[in-house]
Amino acid sequence: MEWSIQEIAKKAGTTSRTLRHYGERGLLEPSRIGANGYRYYDQAALVRLQRILLLRELGLSLPAIAEVLEGQRDTPAALRTHLLLLEQERERIGRQIEAVRTTLHKTENGEELMAEEVFDGFDHTQYEAEVTERWGRDAYEKGDRWWRSLGAEEKQAFMDEQAGIARDFGRAARDGLAADSDEVQAIARRHVAWLSTTTTPTKEYVIGLGQMYVDDPRFGRNYDKHGEGTVLLVRDAMTVYAERNL
Repeated sequence: MEWSIQEIAKKAGTTSRTLRHYGERGLLEPSRIGANGYRYYDQAALVRLQRILLLRELGLSLPAIAEVLEGQRDTPAALRTHLLLLEQERERIGRQIEAVRTTLHKTENGEELMAEEVFDGFDHTQYEAEVTERWGRDAYEKGDRWWRSLGAEEKQAFMDEQAGIARDFGRAARDGLAADSDEVQAIARRHVAWLSTTTTPTKEYVIGLGQMYVDDPRFGRNYDKHGEGTVLLVRDAMTVYAERNL
C-alpha cells in the first residue's frame, strides 16, 4: 500500500509542508512522485516517519535526527528502543497520577504526607536512556548521583526554583519585554545559575538547550502555559545571555 502526502499528514497529525521539509532535509523521501507531482509514501516511509516523530518528541533537532537515523539502520532494534522509552514514560505518568491522588486524599482528610508518596513518579531516572543517548553515560551518572544526594526539601526547592523562573519568563513575555532587555537577562542569569547546580553550562550547551526547549513539546508546553510565546522568549534570552557571558 501507499498513501498520498495529504493522507499521511492527516493521520500523523502534521502538515504536508512539514513532510516536504523532511524530504528536503533528506530525512523522509517519498517512495514515488506521481505524474501530477504528488508525493506518495509506502510502508517503509511510514515506519521512518514514525521514528522521526518519536525522536522529535525526545527533543532532538533535525540534524541530530538525521545522525540517529543514519547510525541506526536496524529499524526493529531502533523501534524497540523507542518502545522502551514510551513504556517508561507511561509508567512514570501513572505513578505521578497516583502520587497526586494520594496527596489530594491525605490533604483533604488531614492525614500526614510522606515525601516518598508526594514525589513518586517525579524521579529523574525516567530520562536515563534519553540523557545517555544525547550526552553520554557520564552525564547521566553525574546527574543521578547529585539528585540522589538531595533530601526531599532540597528536591522540592530545586523544582520550585525552576517553576519560579518559568513564571517570571511568562510575565516578561506577556509584558512584551525583549530578550535582550535587562529584566529578561536577569531571569536568564538565574536560569543559567539553576543549570549550574548540575552541570557546567558552556555557550554551546546553553544555546542548544534553549533551542531544545522550543523543539521539544514537553518543554514548550511547560513554558507556554505561562503565556503564549514564552518558550520562544526563553530560547532567545538564553542565546543572548550565552553570547554575552559564556
